[in-house]
Amino acid sequence: MLSIDIHKLLDQFLYHVEEPLIFNSGFFLFLFLLFLCVYILLSKTHRAKLTFVTLFSLYFYYKSSGVYFVILIGSTVVDYALANLIFASKRKSKKIAWMTFSLIINLGLLGYFKYTNLIHELFSIGVGLPFEPLDIFLPVGVSFFTFQSLSYTIDIYRGTLKPINNILDYAFFVSFFPQLVAGPIVRAADFIPQIYKPTFVSKEMFGRGLFLICTGLFKKAIISNYISLNFVDRIFDAPTLYTGLENLFAVYAYALQIYCDFSGYSDMAIGIALLLGFEFCLNFDSPYQSKSITEFWRRWHISLSTWLKDYLYISLGGNRKGIIRTYFNLFITMVLGGLWHGAAGRFILWGALHGIGLAIHKFWAGLKISWLTKDNWIVNCLSVLFTFHFVCFCWIFFRASSLENAWQVIAQIVTQFSPSVLTDFVVGYRAVVSIMLLGYFLHFIPHSIELKSQQWFINIPLMGKTSFLLAIIILVMQTKSAGIQPFIYFQF
Repeated sequence: MLSIDIHKLLDQFLYHVEEPLIFNSGFFLFLFLLFLCVYILLSKTHRAKLTFVTLFSLYFYYKSSGVYFVILIGSTVVDYALANLIFASKRKSKKIAWMTFSLIINLGLLGYFKYTNLIHELFSIGVGLPFEPLDIFLPVGVSFFTFQSLSYTIDIYRGTLKPINNILDYAFFVSFFPQLVAGPIVRAADFIPQIYKPTFVSKEMFGRGLFLICTGLFKKAIISNYISLNFVDRIFDAPTLYTGLENLFAVYAYALQIYCDFSGYSDMAIGIALLLGFEFCLNFDSPYQSKSITEFWRRWHISLSTWLKDYLYISLGGNRKGIIRTYFNLFITMVLGGLWHGAAGRFILWGALHGIGLAIHKFWAGLKISWLTKDNWIVNCLSVLFTFHFVCFCWIFFRASSLENAWQVIAQIVTQFSPSVLTDFVVGYRAVVSIMLLGYFLHFIPHSIELKSQQWFINIPLMGKTSFLLAIIILVMQTKSAGIQPFIYFQF
């Protein structure tokens, strides 16, 4: 007779720090199926539907960050109240005061969790005391929902948006679980109007949603996880033990890993939202096909890059105050973007390198050299190759555990590079190399083929869609590691 340990079963529904809830876990699939059954029943009742989804989103966040879900609730209540105060204020000085208070609250919250230890370390160094980091837990996704809330209050301050009438509607917007912990960063102006529309999932939305969930699962659980555990982590943990060739391929592998990891999450988030009748903007658009660093940032983490442009770069003056100030604004925006990723010198350097790259490209584009601006396939290929390698070089600092670790990787590539070991490398890492080739092949296929594949999936019968999804799930189960592999951007 089948016996069920009720305590073990109930324990699955509690938060465990070593097992945060992620999209590619079996427990999430089980939860989502239960959620979907109730959601379909409530889909015609506006208030009940929004309340149910909000409660589920809060539970989802609890399963990701434990008791820190109260921070999400507190942030929601505070920003909703401040937005109304900003809108109701007749005097400019009052609007500025409330907006300043909103910035202090949101950036202060972010600063405490992400930068307290950095400030503590700098202070300790300054006064000559030994540094002992404080035990501060970083709640998953705090950077994302903070930026989302800030965009709401800033838009109201600028007069481009009116406040939401009901706090439950605002809570639904902030906490909507598909994008809550790792983006995309959804703008109120794009999302809130969808709240008030009747729930409707067209055949195309359903098919596209399932297709994105399948591609996202494949990217994250099969490509990203495999090359991370079996190659990237080993090299970056001890770069001096490996040849320059292995270090170079580890950099190429990490470029693919972080793309598949983060775009995989975004694909699944967009896909899940589509199944619920909501549409998010594209967050990744084959970024390694870019012909310049400027184009790369139009294609990589689009919701963050546009947020930084609209709320930071433009607020600093954008390109309205002369060419030198434009270069400075680009540089500062990217440095702060690097700091947003983490309180470490390597993130700041990563952002600074991208800022310098953007400024140089803007200067270069201004020269208007005729042979470089022609639509020439040779020039285009060289541009893509150069941009890709610049981005890969920057990824070294992003991935390394420290600046010293980053310099070790670079030193090995420069001083210990031996092409003669290529054959041995390919044979020894044939599975890793095969998956890397597959990943980059899929990334560089023309956009038209990608759209045709998506349309084919939309048009096949439901049984075909289900079979395809089950095949991906079985493949994920066959290749998964013993431990859980959270998404890279959970740490930001």
